[in-house]
Amino acid sequence: MRIDAHHHFWKLGRYDYPWLGPQLNAIYRDFVPDDLPPLLARHRIDRTVLVQTISSLDETKWFLSLARQHSFIAGVVGWVDLIDPRLGDTLDELLASPGLMGIRHQVHDEPDVNWLLRPDVRRGLGELARRGLPYDLLIRPPHLPVALQLAQKYPNLPLVVDHLAKPRIAQRGWEDWANGTAELAKCPNVWCKLSGMITEGDWTSWTPGDLKPYIDHVLGAFGSERVMFGSDWPVCLLAGSYEQVVEALEANLAQLTAEERECVFGSNAAKFYRLKSPTENSPSP
Repeated sequence: MRIDAHHHFWKLGRYDYPWLGPQLNAIYRDFVPDDLPPLLARHRIDRTVLVQTISSLDETKWFLSLARQHSFIAGVVGWVDLIDPRLGDTLDELLASPGLMGIRHQVHDEPDVNWLLRPDVRRGLGELARRGLPYDLLIRPPHLPVALQLAQKYPNLPLVVDHLAKPRIAQRGWEDWANGTAELAKCPNVWCKLSGMITEGDWTSWTPGDLKPYIDHVLGAFGSERVMFGSDWPVCLLAGSYEQVVEALEANLAQLTAEERECVFGSNAAKFYRLKSPTENSPSP
């Protein structure tokens, strides 16, 4: 089974998307479930993980409703207010229905680089750890030392780094990112998504070769058993098509065995998010 472990939907007018405006012309329109299946079929992708786009509990509930309606959505990484005193109750309410597989917050937009280590945030992350609910780390290279402290403090909290922690591929950024990810990879509870790379490269001239050093470093640090494919569609459309994302990663994984590629393109995501089969995730008749 092949799994896209990271994509989004949005509907302009339904919510306020602070990061999305007319200047991002390629993606400034609605992207809804009917848009994705043809792309999945073309690349033999069986299931997907739908990931939050804004700090909205209502969006999380909308995404969970979409997962109930569309069997290709294996699960949802939603948003909750990690500093809400009632967080535990909110999580239990969300987990009462199938579909919620993880939580994410736009940490890289927080003014405080140490936001993840704030006592109120740590309390919230502790609620996730108690429930074994994974957390997606949306961070940049300056956050990597903080993420390392978090991973060490909560060894029972499954963590996955989105978009390789956004290395500065277009500028050939390397040392701080490479050192930080190598240290973070030493924590067995931390995984990494091979996603969001082409939008960190030059949008108009990137090549699969530009991505190779970063992919090779992540594979060397985490091993093929703790990385997973994510398209970051439709954000990827700023720099290339769904097809280009898949083909670039496949080209850069050619040296792996068939079993290792199967792990990256499916079984790792299924293991990390504890994804259910389509029949388990289908709506009741």
